[in-house]
Amino acid sequence: MPATILQPAPGTEPPRVERAVTIGSLFRDRVARSAEAEAFRCRRGTGWHSSNWREVAGRVDALAAGLIALGVEPEQRVAIACSTRYEWVLSDLAVMCAGAATTTIYPSTIASEVAYIVADSGSRIVVAEDDEQIAKLREHRSEIPDVARVITMDGTPDDDWVISFAQLEALGRTRLENEPGIVTARIAATSPDSLATLVYTSGTTGRPKGVRLRHDSWTYLAAAVEQLGILRTDDLQFLWLPLAHVFGKVLLLLPLQVGFPTAVDGTIEKIVDNLATIRPTFMGAAPRIFEKAYARVATTVIAESPVRQRLFHWAERVGREFAAVRREGGRPGIGLLLRHAFADRLVLRTIRLRFGGRIRFFISGSAPLNQEIAEWFDAMGLVILEGYGMTESSAASFVNRLDSYRLGSVGLALPGTEARIAADGEILLRSPGVMAGYHHLPDATAEAIDADGWLHTGDIGNIDAAGYLRITDRKKDLFKTSGGKYIAPSNIESMFKSVCPYVSQLMVYGEGRNFVSALVTLAPDALAVWAKQNGLGERPYGEIVTSDAARAMVKRYIDELNSRLSHWETIKRFVLLDHELTVANGELTPSLKLRRKVVAERYRKELEELYRA
Repeated sequence: MPATILQPAPGTEPPRVERAVTIGSLFRDRVARSAEAEAFRCRRGTGWHSSNWREVAGRVDALAAGLIALGVEPEQRVAIACSTRYEWVLSDLAVMCAGAATTTIYPSTIASEVAYIVADSGSRIVVAEDDEQIAKLREHRSEIPDVARVITMDGTPDDDWVISFAQLEALGRTRLENEPGIVTARIAATSPDSLATLVYTSGTTGRPKGVRLRHDSWTYLAAAVEQLGILRTDDLQFLWLPLAHVFGKVLLLLPLQVGFPTAVDGTIEKIVDNLATIRPTFMGAAPRIFEKAYARVATTVIAESPVRQRLFHWAERVGREFAAVRREGGRPGIGLLLRHAFADRLVLRTIRLRFGGRIRFFISGSAPLNQEIAEWFDAMGLVILEGYGMTESSAASFVNRLDSYRLGSVGLALPGTEARIAADGEILLRSPGVMAGYHHLPDATAEAIDADGWLHTGDIGNIDAAGYLRITDRKKDLFKTSGGKYIAPSNIESMFKSVCPYVSQLMVYGEGRNFVSALVTLAPDALAVWAKQNGLGERPYGEIVTSDAARAMVKRYIDELNSRLSHWETIKRFVLLDHELTVANGELTPSLKLRRKVVAERYRKELEELYRA
């Protein structure tokens, strides 16, 4: 089967994307153009505090000079182990302006893995959010002898190894008094090919690999996204995604490129409350957030009276019809316009208000978004622009556009990005966003990037005649039953989340088996609503989820799922766990993707039991 090539056409050069030289110069340029404009908002106490670009620059310069005073050299690594917050933004920008490189560490990372990342990256400084993160470093201090200092935001300084954020700023201000141009000189000395970020892939097994991303990769991504024309200076972004993840990093760079303000708060439990308070115009999220929002509305509707249920479902049907006409570029007739206006006033607008009422679009990435859930949001008047990329391509390679989006696809290639479908269906990418390689792993780099510069993504997909990419599965996740049939588990798992509003995770299993089985977990909040509606009252989660009634409920949804699948894909048996899968236990990645091999191994006994009878 011949390979398919998309953008540019064979024999032509990819379109060039003009961009800043480095992240430091991009930041300085934004400050010069928008000094008094709002840059970031952060939570302080019960309210929100706003900083303009001039104020941000003052703190960033002081922190960057502080790092230089501590002996940080160009391209040396500074690790950041911290949740998403304003100080993470300041720290990363300071590292960029000091000409150094950021090593990103999720705050949920266990101590032994933190030590490995810090040691493997050669990080000289670690920015640790609090005493919990400091304790991880102390526990393995003998393994990280190169770490000269730890900077803490909320932790306890010891005036020896650990100093405070304020102390770093003070140190930097003193350095700037003596050498006012020190930060400017570092920015000027940084080149597009300089290392900017080391992001360690969370991986499903084995040690994580450090992905080396240059300044040129990030500035290309920021400029390419701006070129799409979907972002405006009057936008307001709500940024809660982990900034240790490349998706979050891209969303952090876009305000530098475009100039809109960003509200930052990584508290996942407060996402809905923050949306209502901040009233952003766009937000990026992983599919799990949209799945939860969809499930919450679905369970709320189930609890309503029959009359209100009928009203909601009527409005939803009208919304779907209206959205479908709009997506196809058609003009709704007068009858549909009137019905939609009525449905919007009674139902659809209420749903949008839950998200602040000003959302122009959402961006979904890091994992596949179920098409039915995307269609439901579209029916509510909330567009989700799904995109695709990976850590090794600096996050974004494809994305849908506001004026041309196809639900179920991840959109069109970014300007300057080439894509190719190999003979076996694997997606190959080539662009300035592709990594320089894996840190200290030349063999792994050569395996990932071929001699012609194509990044082998490990994802399976296809590109239609208009250039829209659809992802069908992970190459390594596909498995074959004993009957010789290939199963794409992520498609089935995603489909189930649009069928069952109570599910938290579904893992499809069956490599080499004569039928497909599954492991199921249920979301506590949604299950509590179901329990009250089904006479189980306020019993503990573990008691509800192990009840015969809960199992029967899941079985009904499994049967509904099976009705949509080919017979060899259908789930014959399943195990229902009495607890959720978590990031803390290593069963999910920090971006909420299933660690399939870890889960399969941890619950091997329960899964094997399904094949005994």
